[in-house]
Amino acid sequence: MPPDASASPFTILRYAQCWEDADILVDGLDVQPGDVCLSIASAGDNTLSLLTRSPARVIAVDLNPTQIAALELRVAAYRTLGHTELLELVGSRPSAGRQSLYARCRPGLSDYARRYWDARPDAVRAGIGGAGKFERYFAIFRRLLLPLVHRGPTVDALFAHRDPDERRHFYEEKWDTRAWRALFRIFFSEFTLGRLGRDPSFFRYAERSVADHLMGRVRHALTVLSPAANPYLRWITTGTHDGALPHALRAEHFETIRAGLDRLEWHCLPMEEVLGRGDVERVDRINFSNIFEYMSSDAHRALLSALLPRLAKGARMAYWNMIVPRSGAALMPDVLTRRAESDALFARDKAFFYSAFHVDEVR
Repeated sequence: MPPDASASPFTILRYAQCWEDADILVDGLDVQPGDVCLSIASAGDNTLSLLTRSPARVIAVDLNPTQIAALELRVAAYRTLGHTELLELVGSRPSAGRQSLYARCRPGLSDYARRYWDARPDAVRAGIGGAGKFERYFAIFRRLLLPLVHRGPTVDALFAHRDPDERRHFYEEKWDTRAWRALFRIFFSEFTLGRLGRDPSFFRYAERSVADHLMGRVRHALTVLSPAANPYLRWITTGTHDGALPHALRAEHFETIRAGLDRLEWHCLPMEEVLGRGDVERVDRINFSNIFEYMSSDAHRALLSALLPRLAKGARMAYWNMIVPRSGAALMPDVLTRRAESDALFARDKAFFYSAFHVDEVR
């Protein structure tokens, strides 16, 4: 189903990968067989991960038609390619044949998605997982700036298997240098990140320093968690996943996702409009990604108020905060945050951009 580009002012592919940890998303939503799921499409990975729990229906929505084009190409790749070929097309593994892989997927795309990807052969050759604005931002960091403070052997050593004490020692003695901190505060400042990575409007409701927040989260990811098992850190520093794959790309999930693709649909429309069409009687699970970061408090409340009548009793909603605190439970008396579960999941979060993870439940 092709996206209606006129329905959206967006034309830039902002994310060619999902930068929220699907492992904690899937566990937090606890999708049950037969559930109806609503999910922000983004690049498609986390929406596809929901299919591993055998829902009856997954409805992906996004206001950006280029994000729908990214989801479409992933769906066509799961239908057409083998698992190793999928990893090559994304860029998780080296490949000299991505154009031929794309050519095999191309017939499964809508006209809009086909035109979008046909016009970007260089992005296909380089791996579609690097085609977004956010990924190009990381590529600048990886290729031009990181080598100024950490040479290749130090980057390689970051991914050695160590226990927590050894990881902390490596971080403090080898990684967390004065040059590293200076570079980090400049490149991951609100100014730089807003212009080269995310959209500047993302920070409209920010209430804290972006660089300070991210510095603390990076320390957590490099010391408390294992860098060797972190696909997001791998991609940022090496440009590939190199064996640490995100949830949707792991071999054990490939056939399950492929078998569930007929239960997936996508729409380039607001959530409220999709639910207002009348063919969705209830919603059991929602992946909001981090869309509340872009909203005022009033807009946040309005969205939840519109969705709440369609949510089944016991329905769950999962979402991330980065620098803008947003909570459904704070606005809606019928919504309860599963605080202990949310905090436990957030402690495992390998995508280190966020300050909180919420799992809310309808009373």
